[in-house]
Amino acid sequence: MQKSIVICLFFFIAVNTFSQQLSEATQRVFMSVENMQSVMNLNKMSQTGITFDTRYEGIKGTPRLADTLLPSFLMLSGQDYYFEINADLDLVNNTIIYARSGNTAEFSIPAQYVKEVIINIDGREVLFRTTSGRKFDKGIRENRFYQVIGDGEYEFIKVPMKNFVTADYKGAYSADRRYDEYVNDTKYYIKGSEGIFQQVQLNKKSIVRAIPEKKDIIEKAFSKASGTDKEALVISILEQF
Repeated sequence: MQKSIVICLFFFIAVNTFSQQLSEATQRVFMSVENMQSVMNLNKMSQTGITFDTRYEGIKGTPRLADTLLPSFLMLSGQDYYFEINADLDLVNNTIIYARSGNTAEFSIPAQYVKEVIINIDGREVLFRTTSGRKFDKGIRENRFYQVIGDGEYEFIKVPMKNFVTADYKGAYSADRRYDEYVNDTKYYIKGSEGIFQQVQLNKKSIVRAIPEKKDIIEKAFSKASGTDKEALVISILEQF
């Protein structure tokens, strides 16, 4: 009886061990088949070609003001004389890009070292200074170049800026914008009676808010305005003060 039990037990262990070995072997076969299937899929992909995303359309626009070097006069901080150069403004990095007359090599000067620069644009001299040391109500957090449009008690300036907007075309809820772009973000300011530059829109309500003491003149000028050049209209209003 005991001998029979021992034989049965031995047989059970042998069968169980064999079944475990068979199971492990079977798993290895399954893994081999799976790996082979992966290789077959990879081979199939290589035969049909890998698909690349060709939707990106590059970069539109430029970080510069004019995108070309123009005849200019540069005055550095602490100086009282001009250098004659060919220059343009980098509105993203806040630098002057320049080359000396007769030289094509380009260099840059950060805004912090510039007092003012006069650039000949479309046959007229345009004066740019920097915002350093001037007070702004909002919108200006770093030293930038600004164009002097109207000088006087109520100084009227334009701060040309550009923002870099990245492409957005991937994902289910993307804007489907397939290019990076430098986008204009020009801001206008008028220096109020307290010496603070206030950001304005070129409309009656905004100009009155900046110079409330001249409300009557401003409203009268806007009521008579017929053209679409709002910048010129604001200049003509300020010239009456």
